[in-house]
Amino acid sequence: MEHYRRWHEEDGITFRSEQKVQFCAADSGKRMGLYELLRVSSDMAVEDYALRGLDRDTLTANGYACLVSRVAYRFHRMPYENERYLFTTYEEKAEPLQLVRAYELTADDGTPLVTGISSWLLVDPLAHRILPTKKFDLRPGVETQKEHDCLRYGKIAVPETLDLLYERTILYSDIDGNGHVNNARYGAFVADALPESVRERTFTDFRLNYAKEAKLGEVLRVFGHIDEAARKLTVVGRTESGTSFESELYWQ
Repeated sequence: MEHYRRWHEEDGITFRSEQKVQFCAADSGKRMGLYELLRVSSDMAVEDYALRGLDRDTLTANGYACLVSRVAYRFHRMPYENERYLFTTYEEKAEPLQLVRAYELTADDGTPLVTGISSWLLVDPLAHRILPTKKFDLRPGVETQKEHDCLRYGKIAVPETLDLLYERTILYSDIDGNGHVNNARYGAFVADALPESVRERTFTDFRLNYAKEAKLGEVLRVFGHIDEAARKLTVVGRTESGTSFESELYWQ
């Protein structure tokens, strides 16, 4: 029987979790899919807080919610179906209006697989307004920062010309307990937008910015643009309410 551990290091900040890429978490190339990468990143961030006494109910009771805003990942090598790996996440020094969290996926022998960095908004769940991170006093603040072998999250330059790739209606299974599309689902939306000509390419970097939450019943129109010179695919999702997300994928 396989055993998977979860623990905090002595610093109380670094959280590690042993994982395995299950069959349903891999794409047609037997590699971890974008949806799974976003899912495990989000779930382990939630678990990190929960094991420190800050589960979602506790945060809500104290007037807080943490919503992922921007993510950036470098793919050294995406883990494969049935491969065990170690997932590590920890907070870094917060920005005035954004919490900062890093991710590392490593193989059993310590080889880097995926490196990531993300920003999270601290929100009042009742007033629906962004709070300054200095108000978040439920856990000790973090002052450390590291160099990361990945792109930085930030503004994505969207080309003026975009082609409509597909459209879909936001359905019940897309929605989570926050009342809008779960952040990991956008990884599936981006994967579904991949033109056949780029699906089998080896992607090296992925960035995704969340703009306006897509909600049940809305029609999401997904647009894209291939820049062969930059080896980049830009994917943008829009509803009648405006831009829902912007993303970019780079390949070798």
